Amino acid sequence: MTNAELPLILQIMVKAQNIENVGLLQPGTLWQRVIEQTEWAIAHSALLPIPTDCEFVEQAGIRFIVRIVANLVRKDEAQKNSKTRQASKASSDPTVSQDKNFNPFLPYEEDLFVGNLSATHLCLLNKFNVVDHHLLIVTRAFEEQENWLNLRDFEAMWLTLAQVDGLVFYNAGQSAGASQRHKHLQLVPLPSTSDGVRVPIESLFGGVKFEHSTNGHRVSTLGLPFCHALIRWEEIAGSPGVAAQVTLERYYTLLRAVDLLEGEVTGTRQSASYNLLATREWMLLVPRSQSSFNTIAINSLGFAGALLVRNQAQMDILKECSPLTVLQNVALPCL
Repeated sequence: MTNAELPLILQIMVKAQNIENVGLLQPGTLWQRVIEQTEWAIAHSALLPIPTDCEFVEQAGIRFIVRIVANLVRKDEAQKNSKTRQASKASSDPTVSQDKNFNPFLPYEEDLFVGNLSATHLCLLNKFNVVDHHLLIVTRAFEEQENWLNLRDFEAMWLTLAQVDGLVFYNAGQSAGASQRHKHLQLVPLPSTSDGVRVPIESLFGGVKFEHSTNGHRVSTLGLPFCHALIRWEEIAGSPGVAAQVTLERYYTLLRAVDLLEGEVTGTRQSASYNLLATREWMLLVPRSQSSFNTIAINSLGFAGALLVRNQAQMDILKECSPLTVLQNVALPCL
């Protein structure tokens, strides 16, 4: 079998391994590295999982997963210690910045390092994970989180998805839930729950409404009460080229569909904040207006149907207002 005859995802992996760069993960080894590094990081107190209790809140055919944090003391203390260490370094070394936007990815914590995905991206464990094996897909060199996604980002995404069936998401800007300036996508493995629920929002896919075609690409909506756009990968089966290039084109299509992009991309900085979610089957984009509703912070996972609250008071607000109302208030109105 020639490279051209390989499945699309494998073509990307072959292409990546042809990059003249040492130390890249070999195809098929990522998940084993995740398991091994998770065990190491826990044993060396580098990985600090945040325990949560889980409830389901059903609305409009969506079985929302709502996790309530049992204890944030560990995370708060670790972040405080990190800032203290950074301030100490800065006092003894004038080249070390005391910027409030301290970058945990340069340098990254070695105990959390899974491997190099490509010449431009690496994979880390999320130090404060709520979900087991939560991965970060990080640019090796600094790039702003508010930059447009590019071909290299999508290559790294597909290199990860090829080996780990998961939900990839990108919090594009502070208003979209980003907490770090350094560009990084994230992945949580699927299914989302022990009873086999993959992504709660997928329960609406049976009623997908075809809206329009842009440059031959079919864009759909899910009947949600806020601006969003969806593309299903089966619509592009057999498309030429590598999946990264196909994904980049569809990404631009979604941006245009929600009025975040006119014409071609110019410059590096995005026009507004948004959340992007992708699996092996689909990609969803939601423009954002603000990062939180009534103290409840919302990132991309909220639009997948998975929400996180810090305490019972926030849980009560969420139930009283309803999950879709919360999401509606942090997104933009329907076009």
